[in-house]
Amino acid sequence: MTDQDPRMMITGLLRPWHEAVADPARAQEAVLHRLLQIHGGTAYGKKHGAAQIETVADFRRAFPVMTYPAYKPLIDRVMAGDTGLLLTEEPIGWAITRGTTKGESKFIPMTPTDLKMRASAARAMLNYVVASGRYDLFQGVNLNLNFPSTVGTVRVGEREVSYGYSSGIYTKYVSATTPIRSAPTQDEIDALGGGKTVRDWEARFELAYQKCKGENVTLVGGVAPTALLFGRYLRRAHGVYPKDLWQAQIATLGSVPGINTRYAPALGALYGPMVVREIYGTTEGMFGQQRDDKRAWTPNYDMFFFEVQTRRGITMLHEMRPGEIGSLIVTTPILARYQIGDLILAFEPPYFRCIGRDQRWTSLRYAWGEFMTFNLGRL
Repeated sequence: MTDQDPRMMITGLLRPWHEAVADPARAQEAVLHRLLQIHGGTAYGKKHGAAQIETVADFRRAFPVMTYPAYKPLIDRVMAGDTGLLLTEEPIGWAITRGTTKGESKFIPMTPTDLKMRASAARAMLNYVVASGRYDLFQGVNLNLNFPSTVGTVRVGEREVSYGYSSGIYTKYVSATTPIRSAPTQDEIDALGGGKTVRDWEARFELAYQKCKGENVTLVGGVAPTALLFGRYLRRAHGVYPKDLWQAQIATLGSVPGINTRYAPALGALYGPMVVREIYGTTEGMFGQQRDDKRAWTPNYDMFFFEVQTRRGITMLHEMRPGEIGSLIVTTPILARYQIGDLILAFEPPYFRCIGRDQRWTSLRYAWGEFMTFNLGRL
């Protein structure tokens, strides 16, 4: 919670995003120079001449595109204590995936600068409040259905640093910077441990039910498949649906493609007539969120530098043509020109969708899914 006037706080958080979306080319140039100042303080950045780079073309010549396997030896060295290789700040935590890279979790270090940027996850909810005028949302609570933000610890040099799932980490720090309380808290979820069995999840779901059954739930936040599982758990364990207990205004959900298409009907059946807003966040950063009723997300052009590998070569994300598909390349305060492994579909500016992992059959599966759900590429 915060004592700041919610309207002033919301304006401050949303204005940079809106201005960047209105002029992405200018915003991306400014972001590149800001990020290069950070990378110029690392051994990796110095090796590639970050301080001498003036243009996007210079950046592309100096820094190679890197996948996670290519970065992993460098990340392992950071974990061993050579933090200055990739970081200008000591890591305060590590985010892990749930096993999207050949079945193994990716470990991504987080710094104070990086963590502040992850609070942009709140923009989807805040933009809804501004557009709808539903400031009464802040009088309720966020039904927190995220993964644990702390699962264990890793040794970084001589220090023990915690690691956890990015969705829980986002919520933990967003809750500290926005005027809405999450229940259960991330600390309460973390106290149940980091297990992934059915029993572990039922314990988390029961905790959420007990903490929220008497509350005014106005927001549902978390991972989309988990939100569905929770609704089904309530019916099985307590004989009720979420819509029988609460009248949520909005759900801000992430982690999987197709939230507005494949998942929305089931969410409506379980939770009732609430607005659904998609968040495009990954272990490496919070890259975009849905800003209106268009069923696609809008990039955080004011925070990260976005490129895409398309059939016509590497181009800027904002230069993609409607209907074009490309493999996303991001530059964050920690990773330069990182090919994240997601395929991005461009709609009319400034709207995009992540359609899945960068694999041979992803585009075909997406097209089939659009056909089967009668969406046919519509926003």
